[in-house]
Amino acid sequence: MRRDAPPGPLIQAAARALGEGPRHTLDLAREVLGLSGNPGAASAAVFALLGADRRFEVDGQGCWTLVGPAPGTPLSRLRYAVVDVETTGGPYASGHRITEVAVYEVHRGEVGEGFRTLINPGRPIPPRVAALTGIRDAMVADAPFFEDVAETLRERLEGRVFVAHNVRFDWGFVSRQFADATGDVPRVERLCTVRMARHLVPGLRRRNLDALARHFGVEIPARHRAWGDALATARVFLRLLDEAERAGVADLDALRALLRRRPRRSRPRQGQQLSLLAGEGTGEESE
Repeated sequence: MRRDAPPGPLIQAAARALGEGPRHTLDLAREVLGLSGNPGAASAAVFALLGADRRFEVDGQGCWTLVGPAPGTPLSRLRYAVVDVETTGGPYASGHRITEVAVYEVHRGEVGEGFRTLINPGRPIPPRVAALTGIRDAMVADAPFFEDVAETLRERLEGRVFVAHNVRFDWGFVSRQFADATGDVPRVERLCTVRMARHLVPGLRRRNLDALARHFGVEIPARHRAWGDALATARVFLRLLDEAERAGVADLDALRALLRRRPRRSRPRQGQQLSLLAGEGTGEESE
């Protein structure tokens, strides 16, 4: 079975077709690949094309849907949900939970409407965490539980790219609480502003939120509160998108390809060399 077009254009053609609505495997084989013969071979070709791409999803009846941004969509035209969470301070597996969540939409170069709420974690907040965040047991005693806001939060996330500073942490808590509360996790693409900064502003020695905010002249209105950190992250993210545009990164595929590369390292200035020789860390947050 021969395909004359390269994979890129075929995936874009499949995305265009699915952008109009779900399609059965054999319909995609006919419309995108021009295959109408052996059903088994035609189905195998569709699965080979789309099966490993998480933007495409197939159900038990062989019906495909597009669950992520269409390939080739400019970064500036995508919708993003910039998220930050505060927690009780330990790992989810040890019973720690979210105490506050905030989401700000970013679209066409602007930070849009925000959603924020305290969350009752169902357990005490350790004193050291309360001192850091300012969120205390009395503040969350009458707050909603996660399951009470799960559907509202889902509406803010689905159809958007999930963005966070250290996305592994924020998505880890959000996805696990969704799974426990509803049995289902939103299907979203994800971006990490730490990783973006590593590739797009390689001259920075530190890439924590404070360092990036200083670099871009962004104010953090309430540090270590979900709404303050999420708003600052959204504004930093806009500046990182500007950097991506200047670097010629056109769409999400190109950005993911950039983030997979080994980042180039700038030569440290003299003061930085002394700090590194003294054994100081890089100050980067985990991904």
